[in-house]
Amino acid sequence: MHIFKTKPTAAPLGHESERVDARGAYRIAVDPERRLPREVLAAQLHTLLAVSGDEIGSRPSDLIEYAQRWSRQAAARHSELFDRYREDNAVYEVLVRRTVLGCAPLASMAGAWLQWLTCSGTCEDEFALRTLALYATDLGAGHARRSRGQTYLSLMRATRLSDYAEPIARLAADPRIPDRAFTLPATLLLASRLPSEFTAEIIGADLCLRAVATLPALAPLATHLPTATDWVRLAFDTAPGEEGPGALRRCLELAETLAADPDRAVRMVRGFRWALYQLEEWDNALFDELHRACDPAVEMAELVRARAREAHVYHHDFVLAGRSLSDWFTEARTDPGPLVRALADSRLIRPGRPDASPLITTLVAEHGRMFRVFTDNDLAVIRRWIAALPTETPAASNVGRSTPPPPLSLIGLHRPHGPGATPMGIREAYHLLHAREQTDALHHYAAGYVRNWLDRVRETEVHLPTTWEPTGLRTWLLDQHDRHAVEYDSCDEPLPTREELIAESVQLAPMILIDGAWLQGFTDYSLASTEIGFSLFATYWDELGNSELRLNHPLIYRRLLGDMGINLPPTASKEFADWDGFDDKAFAVPVYWLSLSRYPQSFVPELLGLNLAIELSGVGGTYRRMRRSHASHGFDTRFIDIHSTIDNVSTGHSAWASDAVDIYLATVTGTGGAGAADQAWQRVRTGYAALDPVAIGL
Repeated sequence: MHIFKTKPTAAPLGHESERVDARGAYRIAVDPERRLPREVLAAQLHTLLAVSGDEIGSRPSDLIEYAQRWSRQAAARHSELFDRYREDNAVYEVLVRRTVLGCAPLASMAGAWLQWLTCSGTCEDEFALRTLALYATDLGAGHARRSRGQTYLSLMRATRLSDYAEPIARLAADPRIPDRAFTLPATLLLASRLPSEFTAEIIGADLCLRAVATLPALAPLATHLPTATDWVRLAFDTAPGEEGPGALRRCLELAETLAADPDRAVRMVRGFRWALYQLEEWDNALFDELHRACDPAVEMAELVRARAREAHVYHHDFVLAGRSLSDWFTEARTDPGPLVRALADSRLIRPGRPDASPLITTLVAEHGRMFRVFTDNDLAVIRRWIAALPTETPAASNVGRSTPPPPLSLIGLHRPHGPGATPMGIREAYHLLHAREQTDALHHYAAGYVRNWLDRVRETEVHLPTTWEPTGLRTWLLDQHDRHAVEYDSCDEPLPTREELIAESVQLAPMILIDGAWLQGFTDYSLASTEIGFSLFATYWDELGNSELRLNHPLIYRRLLGDMGINLPPTASKEFADWDGFDDKAFAVPVYWLSLSRYPQSFVPELLGLNLAIELSGVGGTYRRMRRSHASHGFDTRFIDIHSTIDNVSTGHSAWASDAVDIYLATVTGTGGAGAADQAWQRVRTGYAALDPVAIGL
């Protein structure tokens, strides 16, 4: 099946030593802290995404219809192939195995390309928030291990193919997965790391995948293995709790918004056409692979090729058809066909009779020279090949001579990249750090800022216990809530005047208008649905109102400032950072938040400690006092009221924060022992202390 008349242009050429193939690109792209060479990568991605396809139209509705028609046709031929071999258990198992593995790189990261389309700089933007809502459907927001990728992992486990599936970067090391399977997801994931450059293309590609719904190759598995996983969840077009293709509807709304702008419309369509082209090419290659694999000789040839590099070292003295077996294996690294045919004619094989063949009965037996060299799956491949061999010598074939498709090849991902702009002060840092992209200059600034901040609070006393107990923090949390209440009840400090309240509210704006920003690193797909990350993502999403503008905390606070007569520029703008109504020190804490958020792996304990401190800081006392202050001067208390409820210590953000710490430390204890947990706990305590500007000397 071929839809497109013109193929994408090849990537720019460069030195072979600089090339990164699709597997390498996939491994790089799933790392949330990886710095990428922006200009070099953007140029190559623009070239890769260039594909014609005028014949499929440009209106979103036409694009969807075309993709759905292709998906149905492709699924039908996969189903026909499965049905043909349904009664042949050996072939059927091969088809299942190769299908599950072939779809794994894309299905295991389903929706991940949306991961960076929302950030502190766009947290008040309706389009970005609607995109975040769409992304939340992929993550199964609010529930651990409910992302589409985790659902696919359950399929891999059910079919016993998950050896390389966790962490996700290891998937690129699975030799059973063809290189071609990484091209589409690797390209999309790399584009996701440059959101300011590729938002429209990403939405277009996402619309294509939503329209396709279930990957065509998986359609027969959903029929033949109905209980292996949640097949509805694996369809890209579905959304939890919504009837029909809810995720497709949401993405279509985003695409129609882009279509109102001519430039972004063109780029959105380009992303859609590119994704559909890549899906077609990949599906064709996978179908051809499945069709060929029905021939046992093909799997045998692939097994020989996979083991040839190792095997040639050990077989110099064994002669097969007048040549040393070592020489045969050297040739088999590129062309295994001749060796497979020579083995078939050798004394090691009894055609049609695997249990009578010395290769099975002697060499791989307990006392054989090849004991435990082959896995159970390898032995199944060998047995199937022997069983299918004709008792008469067949004509020569071209088994093993197939030419692989041209791989994705990117240049310069490991090359030192441009330094970018170094912040010339705290205000410029605030402005620059809103962007997701990570230049060398911002990396060094942010990492240095975080380390310096943490160093200055490391010895600060906090109310956290000195040691963490496996019983967890919930009892301590309730104690702190009681302490806050007592402090509030015993406080006789006078309420601030109207002018004092407005002045204080203004200085808090750089921090509150990026509410949740310390957690934006946990929007990363590999983190957002883990046992620790799911509640952190849910907290972040809550701070932004679950993508409802009326519940968006920064917008609520901005309206409060408006009631006070303060109208500020957009938060991520240079004008905001340069506004002369702010003191420089108003940016110190938010710059720490923005800096720390870039390292959701390197500084996990500190992030968990900070999150706990933030979510607990107001409940029980501070919010009650703030509400009195605002109400006494006639100001709206909505911002305070909403935090008083969602941060509660029983079912709210404070509870989630303490649970995340407990889960993390329990995991550390399980893997590294009590000593490792003690070290991690001290880092959590430091992160908790880091919320207090007084401890920093501000």
